[in-house]
Amino acid sequence: MEKQATREAIAFIGLGIMGKPMAGNLLKAGYTLYIYDILPQAVEAVEKMGGIPCASPKEAASKAERVLTMLPNSPEVKEVLLGENGVLQGMRPGSIVVDMSSIDPNVSVELGKKVAEAGGFLVDAPVSGGEPKAIDGTLSFMCGGEPEVFEKVRPILETMGASVTLVGEVGSGNMTKLANQIVVALNIAAVSEALVLAAKSGVDPEKVYKAIRGGLAGSTVMDAKAPMMMERRFDPGFRIDLHVKDLNNAVQAGKAAEMDLPLTHMALDMMKRLQAEGKGKLDHSALVQYYEEREQVEIKGGKTP
Repeated sequence: MEKQATREAIAFIGLGIMGKPMAGNLLKAGYTLYIYDILPQAVEAVEKMGGIPCASPKEAASKAERVLTMLPNSPEVKEVLLGENGVLQGMRPGSIVVDMSSIDPNVSVELGKKVAEAGGFLVDAPVSGGEPKAIDGTLSFMCGGEPEVFEKVRPILETMGASVTLVGEVGSGNMTKLANQIVVALNIAAVSEALVLAAKSGVDPEKVYKAIRGGLAGSTVMDAKAPMMMERRFDPGFRIDLHVKDLNNAVQAGKAAEMDLPLTHMALDMMKRLQAEGKGKLDHSALVQYYEEREQVEIKGGKTP
């Protein structure tokens, strides 16, 4: 595919399982990317696509008025923005920082204030869709920020996503992402529970899936994860470790809102059990193994062993 005419410059920090393909799509669209990651091999991979390496977040931020971050969790985002040689030390006045990480909404609010004090603007814009949608540029972005600021970065986000929605003020994006992660986790748990029940009862789980997917029980989550469960494909599109992180953040948000989240706690406990077994790097569809281990049955190939 031929590269389009060069567009505005962007600093892109965080080139992991999601960040790398997202950066790649921006480069294909003709954006100039100044890139940084703590892992040299990650930088090298995106450099081969056309990214321009920088020695620090500070240097990357000094090269562009649009700064995108895609990092694991709140501590990493705070370090990249506020730490030594961080974004705020190199950021140009009027710059817009778009944090696409999935973090604690309260931290997003805190960082929004820090960025504003430094003369910039923050949009929290976590994504949903996992690695496959990061690769094909069809992610969903849930955004929090001022409408006029959001509109300035919307075209950048639309290059990486099929859905870009402004939900409310800074912090609203990550609150929406936590709601998303609760729904996804409980969907995966429900699909796991149902298919293991079918298998243990002597009914072909693959046929059960085909029978119910077109009805009210059907969902995007079911269509994405049930085949993975039955084909034993647990290579990560979204790791259990990351979902545990998101559900922990959801629990903290619940505490801040003085609300108990009983179903979230149940899904979180299941995932933590698998983490303790060394399965944290598997795809979250491996949640089915929690039930399989308890019931001594495997839903492989539509048949019980």
